[in-house]
Amino acid sequence: MSPTDSASLPHRALSEKVIGAFFTVYWELGYGFLESVYESALCVVLSQAKIAFERQAPLQVHFRGTPIGLFRPDLLVEGAIVVELKACRAIEPAHQAQLLNCLKATGIEVGLLFNFGPKPTFKRMAFNPDRNPFRVLPRTSAANSSGPEAR
Repeated sequence: MSPTDSASLPHRALSEKVIGAFFTVYWELGYGFLESVYESALCVVLSQAKIAFERQAPLQVHFRGTPIGLFRPDLLVEGAIVVELKACRAIEPAHQAQLLNCLKATGIEVGLLFNFGPKPTFKRMAFNPDRNPFRVLPRTSAANSSGPEAR
């Protein structure tokens, strides 16, 4: 499933409500605040809409079936959608990789990446662990590998 395939996206209605909350915050506050300000404002809008969420919820990351650490997304909405917030010029590939890796490592299927930059932008990403299980392949040697591979 691609980041733009919203027709078959799990939790589509909920993700659209959260995206609407993002735009509400952006149009009221505008550009130029820190991420923490946008996070607090988004929490107000979600609370008023009676949408359940947790801030900085600890999500267990597993490697080869072993818990290896915690990932704390900015928001976890109704236990089903990871939300990461940025306040920068543009969404970078590294921001998208961070969100996708969180989805892969935790088994949560839907992620939203919001940027409160000069233009409000977002990415909706989905990961189906049944169709594309995450595994980290071991390096064979430093000479043969340009970095860790993920599939």
